[in-house]
Amino acid sequence: MTAFLEHVNLTVAEPEATAAMLGRLFGWQVRWQGGAIHGGRSVHVGTPGQAGGQYLALYRGAGAQAAPADSYGMRAGLNHIAVVVDDLDATEARVAAEGFAPMNHADYEPGRRFYFRDGDGVEYEVVSYA
Repeated sequence: MTAFLEHVNLTVAEPEATAAMLGRLFGWQVRWQGGAIHGGRSVHVGTPGQAGGQYLALYRGAGAQAAPADSYGMRAGLNHIAVVVDDLDATEARVAAEGFAPMNHADYEPGRRFYFRDGDGVEYEVVSYA
């Protein structure tokens, strides 16, 4: 049996702005956008292709949204999303240019990585095996 992760659904303040930021950082494309559950809106952004690609579903509900909690201290919290890139240094420069602070740099077998948090508090791990 073969299985792969197709998507993760995240609640964000502004799906369109987050999708644009992820496009600038990782070269991802908007795959779909439109109305969603509970009167909300979703934007799907990720790798091209409807079958076999991966994406993030960025959701915003119709009502007010609570501030993010410390995910590492709560059950079922999303701790971080890891993205593999070919050029870690170039990606880090784009992350910094977006106004985010790269942190927790590490070299480990078999790659290198850093982390950053976006404006919604979502933590991303950026890793390169090159």
